[in-house]
Amino acid sequence: MDRITALPALPPRPADGHKGLFGRVLIIGGSETMIGAPVLAGTAALRSGAGLVQIAVPRPILAAALSITPELIGIALGKSVGKDELLEAAEKADAIVIGPGMGQAPEAEGRLTRLVRLDKAMVVDADGLNLLAKGKSWPAFFRARAVLTPHPGEMSRLGKLFGRTDVPKDEPGRIEIALQAAQTFKQTLVLKGKGTVVTDGSRVYVNTTGDSSLSKAGAGDVLSGVVGTLLAEKMSPFDAACAAVWLHGRAGELAGQRLGLRCVLARDVIDALPPAIAEYPSKSLPFEAGSDEPNRREGQAANAGHS
Repeated sequence: MDRITALPALPPRPADGHKGLFGRVLIIGGSETMIGAPVLAGTAALRSGAGLVQIAVPRPILAAALSITPELIGIALGKSVGKDELLEAAEKADAIVIGPGMGQAPEAEGRLTRLVRLDKAMVVDADGLNLLAKGKSWPAFFRARAVLTPHPGEMSRLGKLFGRTDVPKDEPGRIEIALQAAQTFKQTLVLKGKGTVVTDGSRVYVNTTGDSSLSKAGAGDVLSGVVGTLLAEKMSPFDAACAAVWLHGRAGELAGQRLGLRCVLARDVIDALPPAIAEYPSKSLPFEAGSDEPNRREGQAANAGHS
């Protein structure tokens, strides 16, 4: 196991860039009682730099969702929207986030099953993880290059797929179960909590930012949106997760300093992302002159900060 301590550089941000350079994110989630979750994820994705963000939510809540953040683009899910339309949007996306507020109804499970078959950069969170945990084993058809973002409760449910029902609270134990999960699922795992653990099964990063300002509903949706943006900008899953948890944690700290730890809402964490990004310890990658795309390199953390 390599212990990573240096953060990867953020994707380039040329001053004359356009939205097509900065990633297209598709977020699938929401339900009649959970309108806010996909909106928070989508707003965080925009605030952290995505060029275009679509949210695919049930038709009855779409207008309300878009009224919160009108910069989002909507896809209405329901009987009138065929499977092909959602898959077409997924194919066009640079990264997909699935799960925030989605619920666990059969139609949600069907969408998850179809989408994880795609060879796409993806974040699976919340009910997406709970649906996967309902199976007897990790699905063999899972082709996505995913970042899984469980909190300890979701990790406990996922752990049943590899014979673990406990989630330790100490750092060595949290690293151990996160490594087990990443190796079993062959995906990048983000075990949220104090000292969030990021691992791809061979490398481990333990985050140093964040406090109880993040202990509010919706904070995890914000993290999913930030990870989605960095994936869409072609960071590797491990690097995107490392950078996102640092930014998310630091934004929480800054929001807590302004409002008090007790008073921070998830939307305040989104508002604090710009100063967190300004403080990020690794510089952005340079833009390669004469290229139609930014000079997007992966694995920045792989060769830095080993111990």
